[in-house]
Order: sequence, then C-alpha cells, then structure tokens
Amino acid sequence: MTTATAPELLSETKDGILTLTLNRPEVLNSLTMGMMKGLTDALKKAERDKAVRVVVMTAAGRAFCAGADLGDLQRRQAAKAFSLGDELRNHFNPLILQIRKMEKPVVGAINGLAAGAGASLVLSCDVKVCSESAKFINAFTKVGLVPDSGMTYFMPRYLGLSLALEHAWTAKPITPAQALQFGWVNYVVAPDQVAAKTAEVAGEIAKAPPLSVALTKRAINRAFENSFEAQMEYEAQLQEILGKTKDHAEGVKAFLEKRPPQFKGE
Repeated sequence: MTTATAPELLSETKDGILTLTLNRPEVLNSLTMGMMKGLTDALKKAERDKAVRVVVMTAAGRAFCAGADLGDLQRRQAAKAFSLGDELRNHFNPLILQIRKMEKPVVGAINGLAAGAGASLVLSCDVKVCSESAKFINAFTKVGLVPDSGMTYFMPRYLGLSLALEHAWTAKPITPAQALQFGWVNYVVAPDQVAAKTAEVAGEIAKAPPLSVALTKRAINRAFENSFEAQMEYEAQLQEILGKTKDHAEGVKAFLEKRPPQFKGE
C-alpha cells in the first residue's frame, strides 16, 4: 500500500522493504523542514516496526536532492531569532544521526544530482546504488559556509585529507566513476537500472537474519572509535548475544541440511 506521509514525501512498504521517496522534483527535491521531519519520523517508526527489514531512500524526478531549500532558508533568516547552527541541530543533524544510529539497513537509490546536505544524505546511507547520470557537489563555499550535516566527517574518510579539502574548497563535482573508485557508492548503473538494482540489493539484505544485520551495523559503526583490541572484545560480546538466537540455530541447521535458511529475527 502506498501512502503520503506528507505532500513532499512518499512512503511504500512491500516485502519487508520500506521505500521513502523525496517528492519535490520541481525544485530538485531540495529539503524543507517538513521533509526532514517526515523522513526522521518515518525512520524512527521503521526502526520499531518488525515488518520492516530494509529502508530504501530515493527521489522523484531527475535529481536525488539539491540540499537545503535556500529560498525557504532565506525567508527564515529574516526572523530576528534565526540561528543557522540551531537549524542544523534541530533538523538536519537529527535526520543524519537517525540513519547512522538505526540498526536497520538504509539503501540509497541515487537517481541524479546530490548536492550539499543531499550529498550528506547519500553518504549517511549504508549501501548506495548510483545512476551514471548522477553527480555529487559540495557548494558550501559558494555561499560562504562550511560543509555540514556530517559532510566534514564523511569526506576525509572516503576521499582522504587532500581530496576532501579540494572538493570542499572548489566545489568541483564528483562523478559516479570517481564515487565508485572512492567507495562513496557501491554500484553505478544505467539510469533506467537504478530501481531494479536497488530492489535486488535491498531484497538480498532483507533475506538476511535481522538481528545479525543490526548488530553488524552496530559493530562497524563502533569500529571508528574503538582500538583494535577493544573492537575484538566488542565482537566477542555481540557474538555471545547472537550465538543464543533462534536465527543462529536455524542458519547452522539449514547449512547442514543443505537448504535455504528461514530467518525470523528471533
């Protein structure tokens, strides 16, 4: 069943996959406060819904997301109490954090341009399928700002220090081929194959044991802050938990019986 959680955001759940579609194609899906709240709320709901195993994030039209709606931003800046820092703290950052901290996989289907916070939205996804016609731009310096919404965290991890600085300072686009080379995206396909490839990737992940998938994301997120020794201990702790699950027993039994496993998230 398809419903509109907001005029600017579409939501569809099928076969354990929740698809969230940015739906402002006439303005390249630039982000409004309503869109970000709708996305954050939908992701929080999906996190609690056992029927949802994977989330797909995509967009309508020829662009994925052009970043913040600058017209909307300019109107709000006219208010006396406006704070750009608070805009990030209250709207942009909670959305990016929700994607990263939720333990269900988020697959990005990048159909076109991703700029500014739209590029941050892409990089916050766990797995990305990218159109050959897409490109990534950080034009913050063009409006006298610093990359935000987690971009200064993501960029040096994907590009290295020098390339991250050059990309941020010059706003030179990153092509799909470069994005694939840097590990910025997982797949680059023809524009008319983005939906099919995304469905293939999301469907494969949806068949995996949900608890194993969740704790794997938790472990890999933790790896950015742990020492090697601490990370191995953390793996042992998570393995202790998963080793007692019904899905682990089912996986072993299915392997020995030479049949496909039936994981239930238990």
